[in-house]
Amino acid sequence: MAIVGNGAYAYEPVENWAKLPPGWSFKEIGGVGVDKNDNVYVFNRGEHPMIVFDREGNFRRSFGEGLFPRAHGVFMAPDDTIWLTDDGDHTVRQCTLEGKVMLTLGISGKPAPYMSGEPFHRCTHTAMSPQGDIYVSDGYGNSRVHKYAPNGKLLLSWGGPGTDPGEFNIAHNITCDADGWVYVADRENHRVQVFDGSGKYETQWNNLHRPCGLFMPPGKCPVCYIGELGAVQPVSRNVPNLGPRVTIVDNTGKRISRLGGFGPGLGPTEFLAPHGLAVDSRGDLYIGEVSWTNWPQTFKDKPRPDNLRSLHKFRKVQ
Repeated sequence: MAIVGNGAYAYEPVENWAKLPPGWSFKEIGGVGVDKNDNVYVFNRGEHPMIVFDREGNFRRSFGEGLFPRAHGVFMAPDDTIWLTDDGDHTVRQCTLEGKVMLTLGISGKPAPYMSGEPFHRCTHTAMSPQGDIYVSDGYGNSRVHKYAPNGKLLLSWGGPGTDPGEFNIAHNITCDADGWVYVADRENHRVQVFDGSGKYETQWNNLHRPCGLFMPPGKCPVCYIGELGAVQPVSRNVPNLGPRVTIVDNTGKRISRLGGFGPGLGPTEFLAPHGLAVDSRGDLYIGEVSWTNWPQTFKDKPRPDNLRSLHKFRKVQ
């Protein structure tokens, strides 16, 4: 089996890991999460928005049918709740691990005015500070980050459209570390911006191509997993070494490992659009892709095949 990555972050692909019930499909996957027992939560755009598997890929349950029109982001909270961000519904929902909705941010089906800065217009992802405050990246129809108290009260917002520090061109993902730093995937500006907990710009990570997904394991963690999309503009669509790929960096943004990246593909070690990432207690890596959406952007003149890969598992090589 092929080994990808390098050093302490080398992996082997696990083929056909997820055992879906007969007739079920992910279609494509917005986000992935892993709970304390290494159960895997796959937030997808098929008929069953949340599908839960155990670590061996056995189906456990589903939830969210009829509730989530366009799955986008997953955040697993330390209190054993799951925060689900739906950019088609313009909401963030805090749920139990069985799917009961506990809190909703935003108004279902009602976006804020485009680029108004008000929450939400196609929000994308959610993160949590060490104190339990909630950050939401917002997203496609805004260029904004919103900070909420644990009870859902809006505390502050920052950002606007543009390329300067603190501005965004699609704030596509967000994560927070144990020291309270906030990391935002500023996708179409090809960077990850780093802020303090009040939105003060600190630095940025460059040498990325359309950073899309972010994942930092909880606790004092020196690494961040970054899913990068490939090129879609005609002038660069066939340029090698631009992704799609998954890059692992240390806490300064320095690359320490990389999976894929020389061009899009359907193989077990290739990607089309790595969108959501999660890592379990053993260091195994789960990657959800929005292949269905990305295929016509990547291969404009080719019909979309039926066997698009939407979920990867990579077992860490010990």
